Amino acid sequence: MTGLQKGLVGFAVVAVLGSAAAFSLRGASARGASVRMADIDRRDLVASVTASGNIRARSSVDISSDVLARVDDLLVREGEDVSAGDILLRLDRTQLEAARARAQAGVSQARAQASQQGATLTRERREYDRIRGLWVRDSLLVSRQQVDDAETNLEVARANMDVAEYGVQVAEASLEEAEDRLRQTVFRAPIDGRVTRLNVEEGETVVVGTMNNPGSLVLTISDLSVVEVVVQMDETDVPRLALGDSAKIDIDAFPDRSFSARVTEIGNSAIRPPSQNASSGQQQAIDFEVVLTLDPTDADLRPDLSATAEIITDVRPDAVAVPIIALTVRDDTTAVSDPGTTAEIEGVFVVTDGMARFRTVTVGVAGDEYFEVLSGLEPGERVVSGPYQTIRTLSDGDPVQLDEGPAADAEAN
Repeated sequence: MTGLQKGLVGFAVVAVLGSAAAFSLRGASARGASVRMADIDRRDLVASVTASGNIRARSSVDISSDVLARVDDLLVREGEDVSAGDILLRLDRTQLEAARARAQAGVSQARAQASQQGATLTRERREYDRIRGLWVRDSLLVSRQQVDDAETNLEVARANMDVAEYGVQVAEASLEEAEDRLRQTVFRAPIDGRVTRLNVEEGETVVVGTMNNPGSLVLTISDLSVVEVVVQMDETDVPRLALGDSAKIDIDAFPDRSFSARVTEIGNSAIRPPSQNASSGQQQAIDFEVVLTLDPTDADLRPDLSATAEIITDVRPDAVAVPIIALTVRDDTTAVSDPGTTAEIEGVFVVTDGMARFRTVTVGVAGDEYFEVLSGLEPGERVVSGPYQTIRTLSDGDPVQLDEGPAADAEAN
C-alpha cells in the first residue's frame, strides 16, 4: 500500500469516528440533561432560627465595697452556697472605729455648746425682762437705748442657740454616718444563692468606686434556681420570634444532652445602636438580645457557659412539602415592571413528555430540608430535585432524561 493510499484510509477512519461522535452528541442533546426526581408528599415541618450566647442566672447580685479598708476575715469560697443574711467577709475596722469615736466626741461637744448657749439665752431673757420692767414703771430709771440693747442681746442669744442646736444635728448626722460606714465593714449575703465570683483574698484592700473609676467588685452571688440563656439574634430573625416560643438548648459543657427553654424576653433595641457604629466607618451587624428561660433541670449549670439555642418559630403538621433544592427562581416575563428591572417568581420544574416545564409555586415556612407548599403542587406529583447545577440552568421546555440510579432513589426517599 502506497503512502497516498495509507493517508486516504486514515482520513476515512477519522471522518467515520468524527461522524459517530457528532451523532452521539446530537443524540445526547436530543435526550436532554439527566435529572433526578422527588415525590411531593405531606410532612411535619418545623421552622427555627439558631443563635449563640451564654448561660446566666436570672437573679445575680454584684457586691462592691462602700469603704476603703483591708479584708480582715474572708468566710466564703467561690462556688459555696449561701443564705440571705449569712456573713461573707469582714473588713478591718480600726480606722472606722476611730472615726466613730471622733464623731461621738463631736456630738458631746455640740451638746455642751448647746447647753452653754441655752444658759446664755436664759440670762439674756431675764436681763431684757428686768430692764423693760423698769422702763415700763418709770422711764426715767432706764433709757430707751438700754431697753433696745437688752432686746438685741436677747435676739443674738436666740440665734446662737439655733446655731448650737443645728451643730448638734450635724454632729449626730456625722456619728450616724460613721456608724453606717462601720456597719459596711461586714458583708452579708443579700439573697440565697451561690458565690459565682470571688475577687478578693484576705489581706487585700478593697477600693471604693467613683464616678469615673469603678470600685472593687468583691464578689457575685447568683440565684441559680432559675437559669437563662442570653443570645444575640440578627435583626432579620427577630420579627419571627414571639414570647413563649419553645427552644432546644445545646450547652458546650454538656455535649451529650439537650435542654428545653422558652423565649421570655425580646430586646426592643439593638445591643449596639447604629449611632455607635458610625464612628468606625464600617457597616456593623445589628443584633438584638433575646432571653430564654431554661426549664428546671438537674444539671449543674454555671454562669457564662457557652450555649446554642434553636428556637422553634413555626410548626406545620402534615403540610404539603417540596425539597428546598427543587425550588428555583426565574424571570417573570408576564410582569409589568420598570424599564431596566426584572421581576422574579419562584417555582419548580415538572417533567411532561420528556420535557421540563416550569411551574409557579407559593411557599410558606421553611424546614431544614423542605418548604411548605401553599399553592401550585399537590401530593403525588413529582418535581425535578437535582442536580443543583442543572436546575439552575434549566429552562422551560428543555428536554430531560430521568436518572433512575441508586443516588436518585436515595434522594427521592
